[in-house]
Amino acid sequence: MKAASPEPLYSRPISARTERLSWRRDLIATAAAVVFASACLMINATQIVFLLPLSLLPFTWSRTLYTDGIRFTKRAFGCLLILMCQWFAPTKLVITFERAGKGSFTPEQIERIVIKDKNDQVVSLDLPTKFILIANHQVYADWWYAWCLTYFIGPDGVHDSVYITLKKSLQWLPVLGWAMRFFNFVFLARSWVSDRVQLSSHLSALGKAAEQDDNPLVFFLYPEGTVVSKDTRPISKKFADKMGIDDMTNALLPRSTGLQYSLRSLAPRVPDLKLLDITTVYPGTRIPGPPMGYGQSYYTLRSIFLHGVPPPAIHMHLRLFDVATNVPIGDLSGTKPTAVPHSSSPVETVEVEIPEREKEAFDLWLRELWHEKDVSLGKWFEGASFGKGSFEIPLRLRNGPKETCDALGFFLPAIVGYVWSRIGK
Repeated sequence: MKAASPEPLYSRPISARTERLSWRRDLIATAAAVVFASACLMINATQIVFLLPLSLLPFTWSRTLYTDGIRFTKRAFGCLLILMCQWFAPTKLVITFERAGKGSFTPEQIERIVIKDKNDQVVSLDLPTKFILIANHQVYADWWYAWCLTYFIGPDGVHDSVYITLKKSLQWLPVLGWAMRFFNFVFLARSWVSDRVQLSSHLSALGKAAEQDDNPLVFFLYPEGTVVSKDTRPISKKFADKMGIDDMTNALLPRSTGLQYSLRSLAPRVPDLKLLDITTVYPGTRIPGPPMGYGQSYYTLRSIFLHGVPPPAIHMHLRLFDVATNVPIGDLSGTKPTAVPHSSSPVETVEVEIPEREKEAFDLWLRELWHEKDVSLGKWFEGASFGKGSFEIPLRLRNGPKETCDALGFFLPAIVGYVWSRIGK
């Protein structure tokens, strides 16, 4: 009688993985930590040593060089995220497209979007390059894999144009926090009274600059606000009961306010702005009781990159909306696309002062979208698929040697060596 195959380690909760790590695994974990930390340090050092002085000079050319340099370091960081997967936590993206209902793609559109090489391997996705990315929040590594996805969008990737909202306190973290400030991420105090104008002002400026320079723009936002877990599920149900609305089963009720403000800030300044909705799920997650397993019980950054137990695949189901015509963000006819909201006059800004009826309409639209997402998650857990026509993209750098050097920050010693050689002459 044939013995049953052993249960894959990724399908067991982290708390049940009691085996002691081997010395070889410990060495790999150490190498992973050293590579990531040193690469981040090199990227941040480049920003401080070479780019910061440019931002202080009162010249247009210096400001342009600074902006281009920051975009290059962000691109290097995006490559680093891919490289960490390639070297220490191999996995792949499994992409599917909505084929019916809201945000759907036609077969002709899918054929045009999916770009393959001569070996029939997917190398890029010809999607719009100015969009807000929203997704359900399964694990804290969601942002990592979403950023990896942007590497494959467009012929050159849009991983140098990613913006994220973060807690204000994180900007002071050594190296990572400093780098995120250079990346021009949006830091919020978690007080909506002050955050709403800060968010509108920051995004309006980003949108205006992206449209003016014809650059990509990608803004990440997770409407659930936190990962789904045994602690957050009851809170979502309690709120649903209080409001007299249906709760989710495989996700949390989304919060519409931040997304609506973001869309209203960017839409007037980016006429072709899109909303890319991704339903993300990880194989193996399951625990007795809930229909789904809480992803954070199976996948953490530590377990993925240090313990060496990555998800075998990250399944992403895509829906795409044209913001101007398919998303009820409200009436923006009175806004001034050339203006940027400021805290000194928030009342005069159409994007910031949203009528109650428009808030309710958008909240209902987003909640319906999330219920559809919840249903599709349930179907995935029943059949491990979002439907026919999936496309696999291994998380590997396309231009190996060059992008590996970029990811590791080797451009810093190269610049120093060049400058030193010139001084020596």
